[in-house]
Amino acid sequence: MVDGELIHAPEPGPRPALLIFAGSVVIAFLAAANAAGPLYQRYENAWHASPLTGTIAFASYAVAVLTGLLWLSRLSEVVGRRRVLFASISTQIAALLVFAVAGSFIVVVIARILQGLASGAAFGVLSATMIDADPDRGAITSAATPGTGSGLGALLSGLTVQYLPGPTHTIYLLLAGVLTVQALLVLRLIPAGGGNRSALGSALRPRVAVPAQARKIFLAVAPVVLAAWGLSGFYAALSPALYTTLSGSREVWPTALPLFVLVGTGTLATTVLRNAGGAALTATSTVSTLAGLAVTVVAVEAENVGLYLVGSAIAGIGFGTGFQGPVRSLISLATPDERPALMSAVFMVAYLGLGIAAIIPGALLNTGIALPTVTVELAAALAVLTAVTLCATLRMRAR
Repeated sequence: MVDGELIHAPEPGPRPALLIFAGSVVIAFLAAANAAGPLYQRYENAWHASPLTGTIAFASYAVAVLTGLLWLSRLSEVVGRRRVLFASISTQIAALLVFAVAGSFIVVVIARILQGLASGAAFGVLSATMIDADPDRGAITSAATPGTGSGLGALLSGLTVQYLPGPTHTIYLLLAGVLTVQALLVLRLIPAGGGNRSALGSALRPRVAVPAQARKIFLAVAPVVLAAWGLSGFYAALSPALYTTLSGSREVWPTALPLFVLVGTGTLATTVLRNAGGAALTATSTVSTLAGLAVTVVAVEAENVGLYLVGSAIAGIGFGTGFQGPVRSLISLATPDERPALMSAVFMVAYLGLGIAAIIPGALLNTGIALPTVTVELAAALAVLTAVTLCATLRMRAR
């Protein structure tokens, strides 16, 4: 995550309690965002919906997050961080309660939109809070917590659905309880901050631009950002169904393993390679993504679920570095005033990939094409995008 607001001068000295709290909120938000994944097949069966309907419900989250990032992420400049975080967590709780009473995909889409708007408004504030609390550890925590939350959310949801009563309610109510505690802690740990009410107009005006000096690099790395986030979008929306197809098992909780492995490996790679340069991370991402996609295709053709998890782990390295690498390469080419608009452009590419990689496979499934075939076709498309960035990166390094 990258801050979309103006970062206020931090208080002297590290504040570990604030760092841990802000990181825990990010984890809770991403866990909530991925809690519905293991339930989509159950929803489709219960409501007689098509695979396209389920992927549209997933993609609505990506659109809403992008909307929140572009239009709401700077609200803290106007009303202060405490109010933005409290409102965002409250909206996230409301979304989880909507999930708990959902009786159709229309209600699920409403809940996903609420989640996305809340996340888009809060992520910049949380990132700034972590860096203010501890500049060194805050940057690492900001990079590691999203993947941690995504993986844990999917896995805990699968275990809850499998072993606890009320499979379509319990996970949402548990997460709502955690977030309720966090909302109360916001009032204790986050300073009120007056903000600047007169800046409302400029704060709500989205800033999206790529500085002239960064455009060549942006065009070179955009394909791998699109591919990396597209990979995560496919895993979140359709990997549970693919796991079931490959394994032949009807157990629910293992269907969360591919996403857990993907984002877990990505988080580990981001942490281990935190000191690497942008070009090195981008090259690592392209090679790892291509290798992971190749193993995945072999696993699908062989109907080998173990090999599918291996491919997920390899591709996870590409996913983790496929955002950090391009961001580091681009940020160094922009002035501080240009960076928020540049990051908005990067996020637009990322969430475009997240949504497209869910909706297009869903549409293909709706026409009767088998999921393994759709997976192979998507892997080929993502491999082409990744190869474009690899070639561009090698060409620039040669020059």
